[in-house]
Amino acid sequence: MAPQTLLDLVSALPSTDSWGPPASSETNLNGVPYAPFSKGDKLGRMADWTEGKDRDRPGRQQYGNRGYRDAQIYGAQSNPFAIQQAEDEASFSVVDNTKTSSRGRGFGRGGQVFRGRGQRGAQNQRGGRGTFQRVGGRGGQQGYDNRNQRGGRGGRRFGYRDDKPQRNRDASIQVKPDWNLLEEIDFSRLSKLNLDTADGEDLDTYGFLYYYDRAYDKQPGAKTSEKKLNVLERAAYNVTTSNDPIIHDLAEKDEGTIFTTDSILSLLMCAPRSVYPWDLVITKQEEKLYIDRREGSTLDMVTVNENAADAPLETSEGNKDTINSPSALMMEATHINNIFPLQVVKESESAKKEMEHSHPFYNEHEETDPPASKAYNYRRFDLSLSQDEEPLHLIVRTELDAVLKNSITNDDQNITIKALNEFDSKAQGSGGALDWRSKLSSQRGAVVATEMKNNSCKLARWTIQSILAKADILKIGFVSRVNPRSPNDHIILGVLGYKPRDFAAQMNLNLANGWGIVRTIVDMIRHMDDGKYILVKDPNKSVLRLYAVPSDYFEDDDNAAEAPDQDEADD
Repeated sequence: MAPQTLLDLVSALPSTDSWGPPASSETNLNGVPYAPFSKGDKLGRMADWTEGKDRDRPGRQQYGNRGYRDAQIYGAQSNPFAIQQAEDEASFSVVDNTKTSSRGRGFGRGGQVFRGRGQRGAQNQRGGRGTFQRVGGRGGQQGYDNRNQRGGRGGRRFGYRDDKPQRNRDASIQVKPDWNLLEEIDFSRLSKLNLDTADGEDLDTYGFLYYYDRAYDKQPGAKTSEKKLNVLERAAYNVTTSNDPIIHDLAEKDEGTIFTTDSILSLLMCAPRSVYPWDLVITKQEEKLYIDRREGSTLDMVTVNENAADAPLETSEGNKDTINSPSALMMEATHINNIFPLQVVKESESAKKEMEHSHPFYNEHEETDPPASKAYNYRRFDLSLSQDEEPLHLIVRTELDAVLKNSITNDDQNITIKALNEFDSKAQGSGGALDWRSKLSSQRGAVVATEMKNNSCKLARWTIQSILAKADILKIGFVSRVNPRSPNDHIILGVLGYKPRDFAAQMNLNLANGWGIVRTIVDMIRHMDDGKYILVKDPNKSVLRLYAVPSDYFEDDDNAAEAPDQDEADD
């Protein structure tokens, strides 16, 4: 028999013992579901004989160096053979399974990306203004709670003021049902006003000024410059517009149309910066306007950290530290600003600057204390427009606190003196203020910048008062508590001096905007009948409201306040 070839031997074997599909050409696919094709599917090797060995070898990576692509077999992304189990959609929740990388600068896809203004370079991040967070891809947050979700490209913004609870402050005055609401103006409209006004002219000057003590101008924050704040008994006055006899004389002489004081006028000009509630009483009489403060008003009191992002809390708002509540801090700051200007001057009868007229409010026959160093300068400003038929003049009573000899020219420079106070840099409501004792000498700019942020309204009012009074220098003292837990004893850490207009430029304070606000309020009332009006700042919104009130409303309040005293006298 001829020897058989290998091909003959293989073909002689039964088909059941051979490798591969059966020889039958018939194909039965009944019961096999159709597997759809997906562009994301990849074909790996047809047969990987090393896969089983790799599973038996512990510690070895599953896919070796060939990469993860070889493990993605056809149909891996859509498994038609899996059993679909119905789920209750009410209990459905999305879980973010994405991984984030913490190595180096890189952020994993779907990780959290933080950026400041205009920074670039992170994945899924465009930078932009402010600090915000994006989770997931460009469509916003993925696998994240939809609450507080702003959607779109930016995702949610963290640290925004809207996330903070709204405070409900009490109004400075209770609005009565018989008051007639005339106008309602929001601060955004006030900020767009503008009126260029020339420098004012001097009408009359009263009082006298002592010379400033240069010993307080030593290096602020140094131990050698620290001085105890002492209480001096001096006769000081805070006369309202309607009670000022000089203003009444100027009104009778028709020297102006609008009359007020620098404290009241500065608040009206800085209205968009104010946060705390306040109110002004405006009286129209015989085509003249008198802008005044209400009896018992806190308008002239000095606020503390009014503009801070986390302002001091009242005791009713959960503040257990009563000495650091807004009302307590206001009383402390007002007391400091009353006695601080008295201490930093040299009281000498032989060396002082006398004004044209004597003190308008001091009566030596009735007062037992000597008068404080103060000069009252009545100045006139022209608020007229080109289309006005008659000129519109405003007369304001301004104040100066001391006089200073120029070291170069030896000329006298008029100055105003104010004081910032530190209560506790670690307490709630401090506004992130630095410790003055350790930072005032080394980081003076940072300390002043923080005060500009936390006390924007107060510093703006002081600056405008200095400009209105035509002061050459604004002296600001830094006064701190001896013990943060006691508001009674204070020390002076130092004094800094600024030119008022330069200081206004640092604060981005626009004087023309303030004059525009004054002219707008005045025009509203000029077209109304004679009577009394009250301008109220909403306690919780950036809104001003103008009301018409009965002409005898405040007189009735004064009589009601005096009635109990009369009854007690009769008893």
